[in-house]
Amino acid sequence: MNTTPEEWADDLVKSIWRPVTIGLAIGLPTIYFISTYLIGKRYKTVGHIPPEAFASKQVIRGRVTSVGDSDNFRLYHTPGWGWGWLRKIPTTRKDLRNQTIPIRIAGVDAPEGAHFGMPSQPFSAEAKSFLTAMVLNRDVKVQLLSRDQYSRVVAMAYVRRPPFFRSKNVSVEMAKEGLASVYVAKGAEYANLLPDLEKAVTKAK
Repeated sequence: MNTTPEEWADDLVKSIWRPVTIGLAIGLPTIYFISTYLIGKRYKTVGHIPPEAFASKQVIRGRVTSVGDSDNFRLYHTPGWGWGWLRKIPTTRKDLRNQTIPIRIAGVDAPEGAHFGMPSQPFSAEAKSFLTAMVLNRDVKVQLLSRDQYSRVVAMAYVRRPPFFRSKNVSVEMAKEGLASVYVAKGAEYANLLPDLEKAVTKAK
């Protein structure tokens, strides 16, 4: 049976282009959803965090792999879903090398341990022990605020603790315990929590 060019073109559209168009219409949004929300873009180090993430005060999730001092820790960024069962978080120092983000908790100044030939400050051990107990090997959320002169991310950190697993701000909790004061040096970041920090410090005193 002879077909006209118009009929042939219409059959071609029905058999090839229409399914392709429908496939793209469904497939592309699906791929975007999976890559953005289920997998996510992981920031391996502070150098992988784009400027717009700081500008928008982006909140990211991750696992705290180590605590350096009384005001900082290292975070393994865990975007998307499936961490702990489908996607594994490294545990050895070798596997974690160049895979974590140094976080400096915002808004507070905590006593420091001995470094660079300087003796430790009073209550530095207690402050570090408190921070370690609060965040080490726990999943936390951090709000990215800025990058300091030591290439650390200045961020507000939040962690859920038993018995009620309510989200607690790490900076505020340290201030409540009398283990941190309000940070007032140049470039201080508070994420609108300055009144809470001042109240916590005053009450602790």
